[in-house]
Amino acid sequence: MRFIIATRNAHKLEEIKEILGFQGLEVYSARDFPDVPETIEDRDTFEGNAIKKAQELCDATGIASLADDSGLEVDALGGAPGVYSARYAGEMCSDSENNAKLLRELDGKEDRRARFRTVLALARPNEEPLTVEGVCEGTLLNELRGECGFGYDPLFVPEGFTETFAELSAEEKNKISHRALALAQASKHWKMVLKG
Repeated sequence: MRFIIATRNAHKLEEIKEILGFQGLEVYSARDFPDVPETIEDRDTFEGNAIKKAQELCDATGIASLADDSGLEVDALGGAPGVYSARYAGEMCSDSENNAKLLRELDGKEDRRARFRTVLALARPNEEPLTVEGVCEGTLLNELRGECGFGYDPLFVPEGFTETFAELSAEEKNKISHRALALAQASKHWKMVLKG
């Protein structure tokens, strides 16, 4: 059975493949289908964006597709950046620009509680899409720490840890991250589909 992970992000692709394993499946990424246009993420929820990405890729290829939408929700900012996490500082901005804007927005705020949220959507031909969610609670630092990871990882300290996501090894992060938790739910609830 063939299966597409609806991402062009190499970090995300490796993380998903590492956690799910996909035994007995031919796994592709969105990069393997350059003629399929990238989905415009215009929904106002992670679930809406994840379903849209998975469904559009599935409709265009006829192949079961897994997509996620993830982001950082900061309590002191009313849940922002949320669905705008990847483009918080503007379209085509870098991780460092997003982190810089987040630090500016949090300047002087005592409440540093935040969470990473991931919604995974699975779209299959002629089937209703399925979704699962993973949430990782934590706090945000006043400065960047660590060299690993991507996005807001250098600012985010998961609950129960003293290191940021960017200071943890990939193996450690893959056990506790929002995406890992969502993938664990997918592995549990979608076992028959993911085994081909």
